[in-house]
Amino acid sequence: MMKKKENNSKKRRMEHVLSALKKDKVAIASLIFLAFIIVISLIAPLLPIDPNKTDVMNMLTPPSAEHWFGTDEVGRDYLARVIYGGRVSLLVGVLAMLASVFIGVSVGTISGYCGGIIDMILMRIVDIMSSIPWMILVTVISIFLNPGLKSIIIVIGCFTWMEIARLVRAETLSVKEREYVMYAKFVGTPFWKVILSHVIPSVFPTIIIAGTTSIAGAIMTESSLSFLGIGIQQPMSSWGSLLQSAQTNLQNALYMAFIPGLLIVCTIFAFNKLGNLLRIYMEPRVTSGEKE
Repeated sequence: MMKKKENNSKKRRMEHVLSALKKDKVAIASLIFLAFIIVISLIAPLLPIDPNKTDVMNMLTPPSAEHWFGTDEVGRDYLARVIYGGRVSLLVGVLAMLASVFIGVSVGTISGYCGGIIDMILMRIVDIMSSIPWMILVTVISIFLNPGLKSIIIVIGCFTWMEIARLVRAETLSVKEREYVMYAKFVGTPFWKVILSHVIPSVFPTIIIAGTTSIAGAIMTESSLSFLGIGIQQPMSSWGSLLQSAQTNLQNALYMAFIPGLLIVCTIFAFNKLGNLLRIYMEPRVTSGEKE
C-alpha cells in the first residue's frame, strides 16, 4: 500500500514537472541545448575533425563555409577546438562535482548525525576553508601541482564542497529526529548503516540539486582558472583556455572570445535550469494537490 502511494506521488510530481516544462520555453531550450552539447562532446572522436591540425595558410580566418567557427592563431579549425574544449569542460564539471559532493555529503551527514564535539570540529573546518579566498588557495595549490586536467579536477573537487556540507548537515539535523531513524538507533543499528540506509536517502533531493549546481560552478571555476593560465594547458583545450588564448587576438578575431564565452554562459544557465526541474520532481511537497 505504501509503495503504491509512493509511486502515485512520484507520478504526480513527474506530471507537475512536465506541466512546468511545457509552460517554460526557456527551460525547454535549455534542455535541448544541454543535450546537444553533451551528445556532440561524446561523439567528438567519431567526427572527421582534428583539433590540433594546423594550416599556416589560413591563420585567423573568420567563420566561413570551410571553417564554420573560423581558425585560430596557428590555423587550427576553431569548431574542432570548441567541440573538444567542451569535452574537457564537461568532464571537469562532472568529475569535480562527484568529488565535491562525496566530500560534502560525508562531512555534512557525519557532522549533523553525530553532533557534539565532532559537529563543532567539522563545522570549524568548513568555516576556515570557506574564509580563505578561493583564488589565493588555488594559486598556492597550483605551485605544488603541475597545471593540467587532473590537477584542476582535484583542486575544484577538494575545495568547493563546503556549501554542500552545510546544506546536508542542516537536512541531517532534521532527519535524525524522525521516528524511523530514532528507532534504528534504539535497536542498536551501527551509525554508518543508519546514515547509508536512512539519512542519505532522505537528503537525496538536496544532494541532487546541490550536485547539479556544482557542475555549473565547476565549469565556471575551470573557465576562470584556465583563463588565468593556471588551468588546462596546451595543446589540450577547454572553453576557459580558449578564452585565455583569445586575449591577444581580440581586435582581429573577436569570434575567438565570443564563441566559447557564449557557450560557457549558456551551459551554466542550462545546468541551473535543470537543477530547478529536478527540485520540482524531488521535493515531495511541490505539488499543490498532493496531500501530506
